[in-house]
Amino acid sequence: MGYSWQIALLAVFVEGLIFIVLSLTNVREAIFNAIPMALKKGVSAGIGLFIAFIGLQGANLVVNDDSTLLTYVKFVGDFHTIGIGALLALIGLFIIVVLHHKNIKGSILIGILATWILGMICEAIGLYVPDGKEFYSLYPTFRMIDFGAFGTTFGQCFNVDFSGVDILNFIAVLFAFLFVDIFDTLGTLIGVSTKANMLDEEGKLPRIRPALLADAIATSVGAIFGTSTTTTYVESSAGVAAGGRTGLSAMVTGLLFLLAIVFAPIFTAIPSFATAPALIFVGFLMISSIISIDFEDITEAVPAYLAMLAMPLMYSISEGISLGVISYVLLNVAAGKGKKIAPLMYVLAVLFVLKYIFL
Repeated sequence: MGYSWQIALLAVFVEGLIFIVLSLTNVREAIFNAIPMALKKGVSAGIGLFIAFIGLQGANLVVNDDSTLLTYVKFVGDFHTIGIGALLALIGLFIIVVLHHKNIKGSILIGILATWILGMICEAIGLYVPDGKEFYSLYPTFRMIDFGAFGTTFGQCFNVDFSGVDILNFIAVLFAFLFVDIFDTLGTLIGVSTKANMLDEEGKLPRIRPALLADAIATSVGAIFGTSTTTTYVESSAGVAAGGRTGLSAMVTGLLFLLAIVFAPIFTAIPSFATAPALIFVGFLMISSIISIDFEDITEAVPAYLAMLAMPLMYSISEGISLGVISYVLLNVAAGKGKKIAPLMYVLAVLFVLKYIFL
């Protein structure tokens, strides 16, 4: 729309405030609880496919193609950059699977480090050749981090000139952020908590409010710091796959992220083809939730299937939930099973349809 990035940050900040209100008033929790269990299982499996797809792209195992949109990598072409990276990613995936099968703790982390080390060896003997554009040296550097740039973004969401800003456009942007963020977060919570077996018999997540509040507060704080929406991240499933079940794993992750600021030159040397095997493997672990869906009941199975299918293909968790909710309501009403649908599901279906019309 031609507006400044400060306007976008302000929209994220306001969205976060709305998030906080919705979390305190149980609206987001009610939405979570209204989604039927079969659809939650489909969302969890869809997130598995989604992060596996991200991993396949990060490893360059799946690449763009003019005729089929996507295809597999040609290992011979550009072997010293894309080809060797894709090959090392497959080796890393093999290492993770074998270690996991042997019940070795930290199998995912070991696989990442092993793939990185193999990459450095390949660079040393000339199999991997950095081009300085997309593929860089795999050896870490120890330069100092420039923290001065932080001042150029901090607090800029309040440094806004509203002259020439159409308030209706601003509201449209605000609600676009809000819709995506609400359902990306809920989808991630559904996926991770399902994989961790944290849902009760009714498909509810006990003590969900602190998680929702943490996400909402982080959204507004992130905007003040100068970043786009700070939200629940789907890679949390890697921690669950490694055995994390309490807030301790999240606290340790947060502390390590703080350390990563100082040691960023080391961590940024880790290539995407080294972390990609972890995502592909965790995707496999998450898709296992699909086996508990009752495929004999088509009104339950088809919406779960559509949600699962839409997430990787549309590259969005929220779009998967949207199609799942709309199809669940329509199918069950058409089948004469409308009484089993929670009233809030009807509201969500209408809102999703309106989103496609107006946003």
